[in-house]
Amino acid sequence: MARKGTFIEKIIESKYLEEEMTIKIYQPESFSTLYKYNICIMQDGNDYFQMGRIATLSDRLHTSGEITNTVFAGIHYQDKFDRRKKYHPSGEQNAAYTKFLVNEVVPLLDEEIPTYHMGQSRVLMGDSLAGTLALMTALKYPNTFGKIIMQSPYVDKKVLDTVENAKDIHSIEMYHTIGIEESEVDTTDGKKADFVTPNRQLHELLESKGANVVYHELEDGKHTWKYWQNDMKRVLTTMFN
Repeated sequence: MARKGTFIEKIIESKYLEEEMTIKIYQPESFSTLYKYNICIMQDGNDYFQMGRIATLSDRLHTSGEITNTVFAGIHYQDKFDRRKKYHPSGEQNAAYTKFLVNEVVPLLDEEIPTYHMGQSRVLMGDSLAGTLALMTALKYPNTFGKIIMQSPYVDKKVLDTVENAKDIHSIEMYHTIGIEESEVDTTDGKKADFVTPNRQLHELLESKGANVVYHELEDGKHTWKYWQNDMKRVLTTMFN
């Protein structure tokens, strides 16, 4: 089936990461410089476009009017080790990657896409470690990113402490899911980790702080794209309605 929208690619020679980074942008069929757009920035970008079927959903939901004008921008990783270095809250390149997002990706998208230039129109979306990155980045830069989508995020003490100490948490809209069968998840370091318990702790902490969060536990949900993709329509219609 032919795409209704348009893919474009932009290259950033990142001074923070000291490497070339590709931003893959999907514009809806009705894209026009006369309109303003929300921007959804996705880590694991190729996964979201391929396994998450974001372009297909964008076509369908824009046509039906179930989401407002939204442009999806995906950023991908080299391999699982590169991904961990950039996305993990204690990763060697995490701080540099966060600066890349704030100081290089956002200005590029604001220049290329007619946006509202407001945090509430910028969404960070990610699965697993990429969801963790979305949360941690928005907490640090709440005026830049006003919404986050985190599907089965990795949660450790550093993440919980950051949430506990967050000052502007009420200004961020959140969508948070965890699958009830994610108790033994294979991690990059070859170990298995329980994602369910810390995600429930994260949810309880967010609720105790009065955060604006939509939370779902996915029945039979495992740490795979099958379950994240199955929830994607609800994700997009909830956050871009």
